[in-house]
Amino acid sequence: MKSKMLSQSVADNILTMITVEKRFSAGEKLPNELDLAEELNVSRTTLREAIRILVAYGVLEIQRGKGTYVTDNAFRQSEDLEQLSNIKVNAKDLYEMRLIFEPEAAYYAAIRGTDAEIKRILDYGRRIEDEIRQGKDRTKDEHAFHKAIAQATHNEFMNKLMPILYQAISKGVVLSTQSDRAISDTVNDHKMIMEFLEQRNAEGARNAMKIHIMHAIKELGID
Repeated sequence: MKSKMLSQSVADNILTMITVEKRFSAGEKLPNELDLAEELNVSRTTLREAIRILVAYGVLEIQRGKGTYVTDNAFRQSEDLEQLSNIKVNAKDLYEMRLIFEPEAAYYAAIRGTDAEIKRILDYGRRIEDEIRQGKDRTKDEHAFHKAIAQATHNEFMNKLMPILYQAISKGVVLSTQSDRAISDTVNDHKMIMEFLEQRNAEGARNAMKIHIMHAIKELGID
């Protein structure tokens, strides 16, 4: 059962690489098995099981003697979810939604997330910090950071809410460029969230995420 859950989690991570991070396009070949297993911090056996799941769903295609390739079907799911993102709601409502949803996601991620999933969250958090220091657009990695937390809950419906929350995250990134305090809070709050997740401290992760979103609401002037 645990092995099945891990392979499903890895399959979700690969799907995120394709549809959220846009690392691979339709018809593109995935990295070789050894490199991808190392990046995801899983065994090659687990990776093969995850690939079989995605092949069964038509997301990937194995071409004998050539490798594993992304199919057009990989993007249909993301297109369906993007329809939810077109719901027109203002920033206050979006952040209120985040306040209801994301602290609990952080709580369950700390309890249920695999070591590989926690590592993935931490990697995104460090990447965002670097992008802030270099003055680069961090929207894509902010999406991936919060998506990785949602995935680590192993709750299907939490994942399905993410396209709506992406709107709030995107608006927050844009608004934060007008507030040095908001940017500083983002760096410090992310560190706090990451530390509690790494320690598997569920209550700490929940409170840190709540503080993070409340800081954003205050500093971005959307309360």
